[in-house]
Amino acid sequence: MKKEEVVHLHKLLVRVKKCFEANSLNCEFEKYNELDNTPLNVQRSKEEHKRAIFVFASEMASMAAKKLSCGVVD
Repeated sequence: MKKEEVVHLHKLLVRVKKCFEANSLNCEFEKYNELDNTPLNVQRSKEEHKRAIFVFASEMASMAAKKLSCGVVD
């Protein structure tokens, strides 16, 4: 992927994060927030944006797994 595509994917995931927060889905993205890297930081390297994407996706997957293990399915 080109850097622009990686940044675009990062932007899309941040929109998902905002939807989670707007709907009070009790989602904390601690590791992602610790990175202090947003899609607006275009000066950051492609690798830094990739890392943010993987950390974010990992946290989303963990939250989904927890909800499934608790029997919470919408």
